[in-house]
Amino acid sequence: MIYLGADHRGFQLKEEIKRFLAEKNYQFEDMGNFAYDPNDDYTDFAKLVAQKVSEKPKERKGILICGSGVGVDITANKFHGVRSALADDIATAQQSREHDDTNVLSLPADEVDFALAQEIISAWLSTPFSNGEKYKRRINKIE
Repeated sequence: MIYLGADHRGFQLKEEIKRFLAEKNYQFEDMGNFAYDPNDDYTDFAKLVAQKVSEKPKERKGILICGSGVGVDITANKFHGVRSALADDIATAQQSREHDDTNVLSLPADEVDFALAQEIISAWLSTPFSNGEKYKRRINKIE
């Protein structure tokens, strides 16, 4: 299950990502915002997504979007078992999975258009954790 969340700056990109995920037959749930609201706060949606991922961090994933991606990334990483990565390119998304076994992807709507977001998400979802000893050791230190 993939949980999605975005504030007003990420709202349009989230709506496009929902169509993309549906076309690719991914199971997902939109945690909001459900309408464009220029006064909403990214923290509210990042919290909802991170809570869901935190409940089953090895099974669930999240995709968060705000203007810079930084706010949602910081918020998500406050939750136990959540490892969120801010990625604005394919290589960063892949490495975050290979090395850090990330379960939340934070995207900067101000930097990433829909075409690039599709590529980043596809790479992130299809890249497995390497299971390398040094990476497992580092994750254990994070925990």
